[in-house]
Amino acid sequence: MSGAILWNGAPVAFRAGESVASALARAGIRALGDLPTGQEAAVFCGIGQCQGCLVSLDGRLVEACLTPCRDGLRVASAGAGNG
Repeated sequence: MSGAILWNGAPVAFRAGESVASALARAGIRALGDLPTGQEAAVFCGIGQCQGCLVSLDGRLVEACLTPCRDGLRVASAGAGNG
């Protein structure tokens, strides 16, 4: 393992070179919150095209599948008040 991201305040271990989406999936986390459209956020395409995996990072919405992990990164569910 290379470190841990914080998912809604809870540590999730990641491997070197891993995206936020893959670290969360490996930890068994599939539901990523609610999108502005009202749909549930989740990984679908894995390449950033669909924007189905939006999560909140420093007050802005980003694609979890395109966001590289780094130790201590704070990531939160998409949804009201998070993006």
